[in-house]
Amino acid sequence: MAARRFSPLFFRSLSAPSSSFLTRSSGKNGFSGRNSKGFATTAAAVEEIINPPVQVSYTQHLINGNFVDSASGKTFPTLDPRTGEVIAHVAEGDAEDIDRAVKAARKAFDEGPWPKMPAYERSRILLRFADLVEKNSEELAILETWDNGKPYEQSSKSEIPMLARLFRYYAGWADKIHGLTVPADGNYHVQTLHEPIGVAGQIIPWNFPLLMFAWKVGPALACGNTLVLKTAEQTPLTALYAGKLFHEAGLPDGVLNIVSGYGPEAGAPLASHMDVDKLAFTGSTETGKVVLELAAKSNLKPVTLELGGKSPFIVCEDADIDKAVELAHFALFFNQGQCCCAGSRTYVHERVYDEFVEKAKARALRRAVGDPFKKGIEQGPQVDSEQFEKVMRYIRSGLESDAVLECGGERIGNKGYFIQPTVFSNVKEDMLIARDEIFGPVQSILKFKDLDEVIQRANNTRYGLAAGVFTRSLETANRMTRALRAGTVWVNCFDVFDAAIPFGGYKMSGIGREKGIYSLHNYLQVKAVVAPLKNPAWI
Repeated sequence: MAARRFSPLFFRSLSAPSSSFLTRSSGKNGFSGRNSKGFATTAAAVEEIINPPVQVSYTQHLINGNFVDSASGKTFPTLDPRTGEVIAHVAEGDAEDIDRAVKAARKAFDEGPWPKMPAYERSRILLRFADLVEKNSEELAILETWDNGKPYEQSSKSEIPMLARLFRYYAGWADKIHGLTVPADGNYHVQTLHEPIGVAGQIIPWNFPLLMFAWKVGPALACGNTLVLKTAEQTPLTALYAGKLFHEAGLPDGVLNIVSGYGPEAGAPLASHMDVDKLAFTGSTETGKVVLELAAKSNLKPVTLELGGKSPFIVCEDADIDKAVELAHFALFFNQGQCCCAGSRTYVHERVYDEFVEKAKARALRRAVGDPFKKGIEQGPQVDSEQFEKVMRYIRSGLESDAVLECGGERIGNKGYFIQPTVFSNVKEDMLIARDEIFGPVQSILKFKDLDEVIQRANNTRYGLAAGVFTRSLETANRMTRALRAGTVWVNCFDVFDAAIPFGGYKMSGIGREKGIYSLHNYLQVKAVVAPLKNPAWI
């Protein structure tokens, strides 16, 4: 990317308090710092948009080591969620582009050096990529925020460092993948070989574009596979930039291929391609079903799915309420609520329920919403108009079902996709806002009486991705962690995503695990080698 560094003016805009979104007043703009409903936002404030000082240079597909146009010549716009305006036009992939990418990956696997390369050399390339991530962290963070809408401070201080950390973690695994010597009856020497599975197709979502890139690409490359990755059409820019950095790091041509496009035109051909040996998908449960069916109907390729969630966050009677409110707020509102494991069902014990609701409302009213490039902003816009409208429909559903709207529920400004932090109380189990994955800044607070009841209610869902428990009792924590049917249970914390911690779901939240040692299993074949021993050494 031909990108210039931040100007001093841009740094001033990030470091100086924003009168539009914080609680201080500004006579210059006429903002009081809080709107008529008490929010630390104003409708006019979201009109003050910072122009990111970078140029978008990588918008084509990456196929066989080259950036190329779509076979059809088509492009599609990727939009700035702060304004709805076009950032850049990106090559729009279809079945022909997917086929070109798969052929490149197949040739690189069958004939190229990557699977045959000493594992230590693969590790060194992954480490060089991590170094380049850190060297280019500013551009990556800007693009991630610009294309997705998440706060720049989140991108730059949390997600880009984690991106580098993940690839260093997988680099460490590359030369530690080995089989076993297996004892067997009779005079036989038996060993197992753990071999790369081949060409892996990967489809990543828009809510964490770079981190999901790492979760998929890291273990697949460490194991010696070649890849075709389809970006989310909402957020293609950072994966393409990362592909450029991988080739700077020395990745051979054809090992990592990246195609941008829509699900039906590009995702479906990748899922159903006969020469793809493995498929990994992160997205909604509904789309995951389609992906799984396409994979099964083609060549029965194994599929890893990380899908939706409706995670319970359980506040027990003995909880420190102030700390529980803050953690529950983070568990739901982080990343604009666009998190598959968001603690979107907040269960609170009846004896502390009223106090919790009042404090949760007050915390939501203090949440700073606005241009994600401004310092101190906690919440940016939703990713696009479709997601914005979906969240607003669920808010209307909550109102129609007689849940109590404690605060929020409205759009902020007249451009872009900003939504007020929204809190509902008096939420019942049969309401849509308590059953469906909203994927937005909408907190639903439910009341419970005892542990048996809340365990049953928490598990009464088609999802099982994650759960949170807030308690001072070790006995309660132990009981809850064993009783809750979820792939991750956080106790007195939430959204802890270390590179070594496996992540995945029960039930309709997915198949398989990502991160940690478990992620390697997704990209390896196990081969048993059996040979007779005519003259065993011990005879």
